[in-house]
Amino acid sequence: MLEIKNLYASIKDSDKKILKNFSLKINDGEIHVIMGPNGVGKSTLSKVIMGHYSYEVNKGDILLDGESILPLTVDERAKKGLFLCMQDPTVIEGVSNSEFIRTAMSSKSQEKVNLYKFVKSMEEAIEDVSLDKNMLHRSLNMGFSGGEKKKNEILQLKMLQPKYIILDEIDSGLDIDSLRIVCRNIKKYMKDNKDSSLLIITHYPRILEYLKPDYVHILKDGKIVKSGDLNLALEIEKDGYSSVTGDDNVE
Repeated sequence: MLEIKNLYASIKDSDKKILKNFSLKINDGEIHVIMGPNGVGKSTLSKVIMGHYSYEVNKGDILLDGESILPLTVDERAKKGLFLCMQDPTVIEGVSNSEFIRTAMSSKSQEKVNLYKFVKSMEEAIEDVSLDKNMLHRSLNMGFSGGEKKKNEILQLKMLQPKYIILDEIDSGLDIDSLRIVCRNIKKYMKDNKDSSLLIITHYPRILEYLKPDYVHILKDGKIVKSGDLNLALEIEKDGYSSVTGDDNVE
């Protein structure tokens, strides 16, 4: 279970509060969605959960299975099973894709990864996400298209086997075929790992029609102002956020 309790967070060394009294509980096996206009704190939420150095928690708590993770570093949170798929994945020149994933797996498990099993699993996973096998030997995200970067994030998800998954605009930049591939792999992962939980941050309901979330939450001024099911996302697509937030000037 991932639980966020009365969270206040700001940009470090700034008085600007981004999240204000934000609370959310995601039980094992559940899929939750955060939607909202630009600039309301959606991506900030994902980075604060992961412990990004640019933000600080002013009040409240973040719990994994009842244990606070606020004292933990980013890598320690990852070892607890947290995984963040970023909007714009980092390019690391000189580190191959396979080397990066194998090192991450070894760091998480604190054990040496068997090379034969790793290669076999990687070949199966890269085929599942429809990436060229040559990408395993290229520098991480170097020269990858936007869609290839997103598929590569799902490849990492399949290999690292996290329990708490955050997808920050995984659908951004994907064509319809790539979106189907990504969603198919996410659905299979959730089916095969029933104790995992998923938080999706998105602007568009199309991905939600594939993944069928349990809850959709609308964010405004750093906190959730309305929750519902997929129908809430469809309402937003039809009538805009003003139908929920009461503001006429939101995007």
